[in-house]
Amino acid sequence: EQIEKLLKPSGHVFIAVPNYTSKDADDYQQYWAAYDVPRHLYHFSPKSMEALVKKHGLIIELVQPMWYDAFYVSMLSESYKHGKTIYVNALMEGLTSNWKALMQRNKCSSLIYLITKAS
Repeated sequence: EQIEKLLKPSGHVFIAVPNYTSKDADDYQQYWAAYDVPRHLYHFSPKSMEALVKKHGLIIELVQPMWYDAFYVSMLSESYKHGKTIYVNALMEGLTSNWKALMQRNKCSSLIYLITKAS
């Protein structure tokens, strides 16, 4: 609601959020670091983000994957899961998560949304 109120008709807003439908989220489950409670109070999928912005008279113009985030989140998730970072596991998880996202970009570990007002 606040974004819709503050955004000028020709304005844009960038929102970057973790994607709980990513492969690394599925693999790490409760240890997935991007849940990051209490900083991330809400979690979004591409489908829920689209519904949310549409509900408030906004549209998503572009979605871009954050390729490096899969590696960072995997390193943290390894630490949460094993009590230490197993870098080889984190590297492999980041690579396989990004590999899957190459085929389905909406499955990337984190996504950047370019949002504007609907005309």
